[in-house]
Formats: sequence, structure tokens, C-alpha cells
Amino acid sequence: MGLPLLAAAVAATLLARQPADAAPQPLDLSAIVATTAAPVAAAPAIDDPDSVEVTVQRNDTLDRIFRSVGVDMAALAELRSRPEVRKALDVVRPGDIITVTHLDGALLSLNRQISDTLTLSIARSEDGYAVNYIENPLETEMVGRRARIDSSLFEAGQKAGISAETIMTLANQMFGWDIDFALDIRDGDEFSVLYEQKFQDGHYVSDGKVLAADFTNQGKTHRAVWFESQDGEVRGYFTPEGKGMRKAFLRAPLDFTRISSGFNMHRLHPILGIVRAHKGVDYAAPTGTRVWAAGEGRVAFAGRKGGYGNVVIIDHGKGISTVYGHLSRFGKGIRVGRHVSQGDVVAYVGMTGAATGPHLHYEYRVNGVHKNPATIPMPRTEIPSRYLAEFHDQASTALAKLDLTSGTPPVTQVASR
Repeated sequence: MGLPLLAAAVAATLLARQPADAAPQPLDLSAIVATTAAPVAAAPAIDDPDSVEVTVQRNDTLDRIFRSVGVDMAALAELRSRPEVRKALDVVRPGDIITVTHLDGALLSLNRQISDTLTLSIARSEDGYAVNYIENPLETEMVGRRARIDSSLFEAGQKAGISAETIMTLANQMFGWDIDFALDIRDGDEFSVLYEQKFQDGHYVSDGKVLAADFTNQGKTHRAVWFESQDGEVRGYFTPEGKGMRKAFLRAPLDFTRISSGFNMHRLHPILGIVRAHKGVDYAAPTGTRVWAAGEGRVAFAGRKGGYGNVVIIDHGKGISTVYGHLSRFGKGIRVGRHVSQGDVVAYVGMTGAATGPHLHYEYRVNGVHKNPATIPMPRTEIPSRYLAEFHDQASTALAKLDLTSGTPPVTQVASR
């Protein structure tokens, strides 16, 4: 008998047993329903695919990644057999993100971002694996910012919305040959910068190239603009007149930080307690800070030398040499006779020899005579005359937009493109 008929029959019986003059009582059928309703059968379980996002670590390979997530290695072998896929799969870098979806080890899909604008997408199909390269282009905006230093260069940049990456471009690629950012920066210095920002689907990705900038340091303004000729033969940062910002020697041969002692011919020696000419500059920095070659040359000495402690001396030719003292250790492969380029890591800051704390002692010598590295004039390269018209056309446009930034309050967006 069905449940409705059974319930009706029971209800009729109960009503028949009630006295004729009694008021009808509500019926509770919950117990009947609970005891007579048939249990609902559970749907058969269906395995769900596993989707795993893997961030590539140092020394990782795709073989290791597939094994770690439990994917059948035969799928990887099949994909590697296809030339258009193999190169994109085999070259993995730390920090890369690879997303793998599989069902009981059988590979269903794989996605790998090859660059900011290109993603490799692999999906299982009836005929094997379908492979697609998906382009997601970046949008570029031109942005102008202005900042005033009242504590540090980085804090001023941060307040103006300028990334650390862009600040380092100003210091290391544009003005580092004219300004010692460890020694010369003062409260009240100002700078303006015109640069690119990259977006993807409306979301900020990163800062791009710095197109123009100016930096006013202790009342003197330095200006620089990016130029790349149409034939690609000339590229770099130049003054508005077309003279290269890059020079033969850096003003400061390490990441800028605070200075414990400047160039002073009448300095009280901190250990001996007597006045001794301090023919160089001390850069106070944590032990292990990288020390760069100030210019191109060959290593003339790398070892221990009296009060200098561990020291590197580089011969730059034409009677010029630079000295780097109190080092904790030497850079990889640094030995006598080794050729170095400007910016190569030659050593690391330490406090060996006569040093009261970790710092770099840096000297600049001409024919054995000590010169102040902060003030010694350094020659500039120039744009070849055949490129000057092209340069001035590009430079005037970029500098005009930079001037709009300089004449407005900080954090100003100039234009977009």
C-alpha cells in the first residue's frame, strides 16, 4: 500500500475511535512518515579532477614537478615529442607558476605563463592534447611624478607613488655618475620623473622604462632623457644636449647607504687617535653588501694588505686605479689579471684590517696621487652627429611632458598612450 493510502487509512481509524461530541484533534503523522518513507539512495560518487598550482623552485624540472603532483610521466613524454611545445616546457625558472589539472594521474590540462603577455595552454582532447598560445597584451600609460626629499630618497619616492625599481633606475642608470647618492643627498632635494606603467586587463603589472627625469641636488639640477635610434645603434640616457649620462667611473661603487666619513685631509683616525689624511671615502654598509667595480679595468691586486685588510686594486689604464678596502670576501673569480667591467661585483663589504665597523674604504688614484672621487671631473660620451636631429625630436617631446610634471604638485599623471 502506498504511503498516502496508508496515512489516510490510519487517519480514518483514529477519527472513528474519537467520541462523537469530541472536537477533532490534529493528527501527528510525522512518526508514520518517518517509519514508512523509503530512504533516498545516494548518487554514485564521481571523482573530481585535482588542480594544483606549483611555484617553480630553484633546481626544479618539469619531470620533478609532474612526479610531485602525481601526474603520469607518459603525458610529459608525449608533449615533449612536439617541437612547438618542448622548448616552452623544458625551460623553467624559479618563480614561474605552472597549473596542472589531472584525474587519477591522467593529465587533463596544463597552463604556464611564459611571459607577461604570453601563456601556454594545454588541454586534453579526443585526438591527444590541444596546444594553444594565448596572448594577453599589456597596456602602457605614461606617468609623471614629482617628489621632495625630507628624509630619504626611497621614502620620498614611496610618498609620490614611485616604485623602488624606478628609483634605482634614477640612481644607477641615470644620475649615478654625477651624484653620489650615499654622500650627496640632502633634505630639500627634489626630482621629477616621466616613466611608463604597464597594465593588463586594467590591473597594474609593473613600472616600465624611465623616459626622462631631472634631479636637483644641493641646488644644481641634472636632467636626462632616454633615446633609442630607429636603427637601434644608439640607445641609453643622455643630457638634453646629447651627452651620455654614463661615464668611465661611478661616483659610488656600491648600493648607496649612509656615509661614515667623507674625503678629509685632516681626519682624526678612529683607531690611532691621531690626525691622518683620509685619502678616500668610507661607505658604512652592512657586511656582505656588494661592491662594484667603479670602472672597466684589470685586477692589479686581490688579497690582504696591512690596515686595508682584504683589498682589491683595479688598474683602469692611463695611470688611474681604484682601491676597495676592509672587504669581507672577494667576488667570484676575482684574481690578479682578471678583466672587470663597470658594475661587476668584485667584493663584499666587511671590517677586516683597521676598521671599527663594517664599511667600504674607496680610493681613486691618478698616477699614484689620491683624488677626491666625489669631485673628480669625468668625461662624457656624445651622440654621433648623424643621430642628433632624431635625438632632439624625441628629447624635446619627453622633456616637455616632464616639465608639466615639474610645474605641478607631486603625484601627477601626465598623459597616457
